[in-house]
Amino acid sequence: MTIRLEGLAAVADRYDAFLLDMWGCIHDGVRVFPGVPDLMARLRAMGKRTVVLSNAPRLVPILVRQMPDFGIPADAFDAIVTSGEAAWQALAHDEHKLGRKFLHVGKEANIVDPATIGYGMVDDVDDADFVLATGAAGDGTLDLEALQPVIEKARARDLTMVCANPDLEVLKGDLRLLCAGTLAQRYEDIGGRTIYHGKPHRGVYEMALRLAGVTDRDRVLGIGDAMRTDVAGARGAGIHQAFIPGGIHGESLGAPMGRLPGEMAMKALCDQFGFAPTYVLAELRW
Repeated sequence: MTIRLEGLAAVADRYDAFLLDMWGCIHDGVRVFPGVPDLMARLRAMGKRTVVLSNAPRLVPILVRQMPDFGIPADAFDAIVTSGEAAWQALAHDEHKLGRKFLHVGKEANIVDPATIGYGMVDDVDDADFVLATGAAGDGTLDLEALQPVIEKARARDLTMVCANPDLEVLKGDLRLLCAGTLAQRYEDIGGRTIYHGKPHRGVYEMALRLAGVTDRDRVLGIGDAMRTDVAGARGAGIHQAFIPGGIHGESLGAPMGRLPGEMAMKALCDQFGFAPTYVLAELRW
């Protein structure tokens, strides 16, 4: 049965490490949630390990530079793992053997010069060996209709899409923005082949657990606001899960950040996904 928590104080002693989602958990895309700095300080004082595990499509050094803009320094945590970094490292080690030229769908700021890992970035899908999807090219949401001709041409050439952010959407303040996962899903709908890096897929959890340095998975808690990625991914990795309802599911649950949903609404959401989290946590706070 899912246990309802107002904060982490009641279970903090139960765990040695915490894997923390970023967007919708630590911040809302604009600013840090108010209880987070105090919580991080308390966990550090207790000797707990904290690892940010994010589906951000950016490389870790890029994210580290951006974190103070949201109101929290990167050194508040012991380590950071991103889906973007996982994808980039897989390319650097040529794990997928897709060729050396890619079309990038996303902000140039998400990546660094691909020549540093032996790749070239092209502007036309006709010249690409594969597609790397990190998100919207501008500051807003993905324009799926504008990208439809691109993915149709990629499909006609039987190119693989490497998706560096499996999220379908994210909240930025009150705005819902489409993520690279939505484009990858659209590509699969027309028969395209995709490779995902990030939650809920196992690889990023193994990276995060190595950095956490905790071998007993029963002593690790994964925290996030998305059932499809955070809760499902933590379950698949064999760790306990704390679901924050006020993030991506907040509107459907009638639960703004900081409030627990009604039991019937939470049950309906769990029935929809076919599983329930270990905990439902009002907010990332003590």
